[in-house]
Amino acid sequence: MPIRVHYGKTSAATPAEAVADLARQLDAAALEAAIIFCASQYDLAALGQALKQCFPCPVIACTSSGQIGPDGFERAGLVGIGLGGGFRVQLFPISPLADHAAQAVAIARRAKASAAGRSRFGLLLIDGLSMLEERVTASLYQALDNVPIIGGSAGDDLKFERTAVYDGDGCFLSGAAVFALIDTDAAILPFKVQHFRPSDTEFVITAADPEQRIIHEMNGEPAALAYAQALGQPVAALGPELFSKHPLVLTYGAETYVRSILRSNPDQSLTCYCAIEEGLIVTLGVADSPLETLQLALGKVHQALGGSTLILACDCILRRLEFEHTGDFRAIGRLMAENRVFGFSTYGEQFNGIHVNQTFTGIALGA
Repeated sequence: MPIRVHYGKTSAATPAEAVADLARQLDAAALEAAIIFCASQYDLAALGQALKQCFPCPVIACTSSGQIGPDGFERAGLVGIGLGGGFRVQLFPISPLADHAAQAVAIARRAKASAAGRSRFGLLLIDGLSMLEERVTASLYQALDNVPIIGGSAGDDLKFERTAVYDGDGCFLSGAAVFALIDTDAAILPFKVQHFRPSDTEFVITAADPEQRIIHEMNGEPAALAYAQALGQPVAALGPELFSKHPLVLTYGAETYVRSILRSNPDQSLTCYCAIEEGLIVTLGVADSPLETLQLALGKVHQALGGSTLILACDCILRRLEFEHTGDFRAIGRLMAENRVFGFSTYGEQFNGIHVNQTFTGIALGA
């Protein structure tokens, strides 16, 4: 049975109006599941109740820092897709996050008992201010015996006040995650894209606090000093522009993963968006063209699957901000729309068992 995907978006002002509008566009009564991303403009209590009332199917949702919909990048309102034609979705809220390991084991037990013999993947949405993405992602991936997982950290339009995930039963929760286990008749292909590659400039993390995502020393020197010297800049010049252009890159085997820097601290330590442990070797990132990199990756996806019906994507807000600054915003938005990319701008991304930054993580579903 071919899968069916319906797209919708709305900028209606109130939660009830917005959800009702989206439900009409998606034909909610006929869906097997819906995935919805929402701007932080809405009252979340009212929005949750409206979702419960208007959608009889499982709903996967979270707050965002922008959405990716039928016309590319969106900034406000709700964007959603309705899924049909052979989907089975199981929702597992994870709350409190501190208990993630035990909950991951329980999820895996239920998942194995319900294996349907079809393509299977996980979509993880998690509170983007929790600072627990690394642990939750690793726990799920290990417990589920390497079921492909993509995910995104919920946003709040860069306010950094409250991010939340929908529990599937009328409530948006902070300090929580929701894991959707999705079985489908379609072929699937997980992939990730980043336009940064390792340079020849290496740093050894010689002192760090992974829990707080702080690097205290690199190469035996204060981290900010070592980083600034590598760029040929004074520490006082460090800021968002330099950090976004030169993230740290970690290599595991043949794969590279981006670790973005949030800020330089008064003690010359660096706070990152991801945890980095002592003893790791990282390199200074060098940028390639983001448009060409994404074009190449999407071309490989279509070639591998013989075309795709849908690409679910979690795309870092730092990438979106960079695209706006460089002028690539419209071209990349068009490229995403042409390739049926649907998703949201995140505060961090997950790929299988790893938490990353400045990355596009996706699952493509075959035609």
